[in-house]
Amino acid sequence: MQAWEQTMSAGALLGIAGGAVALLLFMVIVLRIHAFLTLISVSLVTAFVTGIPADQIVPTLVSSFSGTLGAVALLVGLGAMLGKLVEHSGGAKVLADCLIEMFGERRAPIALGVASLIMGFPMFFDAGLIVMLPIVFAVARRLGGSILLYAIPTAAAFSVMHVFAPPHPGPVTASELYNANLGLLLLVSLLIAPLMWWVSGYMWGKFAAKHNVVTLSEVVFGETKDEFFQNPPKVKTVVAILLLPLFLIFLNTGLDFFRSLGMVDDTQSWFHIASALGNTPVALLISVFVALIVLGKSKGEDSSALEKIMDSSLGPICSVVLITGAGGMFGGVLRASGIGDALSNSLSDLGLPVIVAAYLVAVILRLAQGSATVALVTAAGLMAPAVLGADYSALQVVAVTLATASGSVFAGHVNDSGFWLVGRLLGMDVKTTLKTWTVQQAIESLIGFILALAIFFIF
Repeated sequence: MQAWEQTMSAGALLGIAGGAVALLLFMVIVLRIHAFLTLISVSLVTAFVTGIPADQIVPTLVSSFSGTLGAVALLVGLGAMLGKLVEHSGGAKVLADCLIEMFGERRAPIALGVASLIMGFPMFFDAGLIVMLPIVFAVARRLGGSILLYAIPTAAAFSVMHVFAPPHPGPVTASELYNANLGLLLLVSLLIAPLMWWVSGYMWGKFAAKHNVVTLSEVVFGETKDEFFQNPPKVKTVVAILLLPLFLIFLNTGLDFFRSLGMVDDTQSWFHIASALGNTPVALLISVFVALIVLGKSKGEDSSALEKIMDSSLGPICSVVLITGAGGMFGGVLRASGIGDALSNSLSDLGLPVIVAAYLVAVILRLAQGSATVALVTAAGLMAPAVLGADYSALQVVAVTLATASGSVFAGHVNDSGFWLVGRLLGMDVKTTLKTWTVQQAIESLIGFILALAIFFIF
């Protein structure tokens, strides 16, 4: 492939970037075209307009799409399978019941939040919320008071994990685009997630429940009595399965850390084997097989039933995976066209730090089109050249990734499917949902950005 250099001015390239984003938002919001088709179409138009040679356009689109999808699809697919096994076996309910018993009725919101944080590692936001809501409703019926006291901490916990922690598609894709250390991103996100949840979930949930009395309705979520699971797993079994991938991934990160200190020899075979086992896709694969045996086979599930359970977990995540890959395609075109370099130079001229710019770009995209994943992936694609071209430490790159993720969750409103999911399931009208859930998302975003800034400038 012949070498090609961009000859357009920075102003022209930035104008094209603004037009591309505006076209993307117009197609998604006004024309209601699916985000997958929109991202591909805008990527193609942008490639032509920026002057990328015609014979290089399709290879650029395909390579950037497959490069993103190769890493993301494995993690998201395996994470969905693990979450489905935990849900189907009754492990989710067993864990939540145990935590409520441990914390006591007065601390039921904390117990529900802790259970949701744990389950939010492998489970998507909507799936985890639906799994937990029958338990939330049972607690609310027994203890009384506004449903928001129990539901906001639960929903916020899943939101925090979905937006900030791998293996969820948004942070995984952003880490690929920024070339962030995935193990380090996972470690930092798990360290700051409880603090973000405490402020935006637990504290805000108490305030929202005090000022918005939303009573439990039997028709909101159908039958709300506890579901009966035959031979459910023990709590320690569920916890061990959920912690297994974390242990393996941390093993990989720890080996890299000790290697950088010269404490281990990276030429030895055992080092490469251990590193491979701790690679995120391999760690999740091992965890899924362990869950199949422990939560499936040992509980009497036959192979045919387990196959159907695994298959049912993949359908809902196909759209997310494809949209994520298309977002990576859009970012690849922006990088190939030189738009990212022009944006980086312009931000440098304005004196706006890259981490602040990444947050603001993600906020604008989030408010305009609703999807946190699209906002995160698109913003990361725009800012990737600036991040890759800077002399940042591994921890600073992680901080930029977290800042971008923080912007992508800001103030979800009526153009966000999660807004309607939370509002409708809890029986809230639009006004109440705006006053409670939209504000929660804004608080989560601001707390995450503040923590990302602290990590970036201190470390």
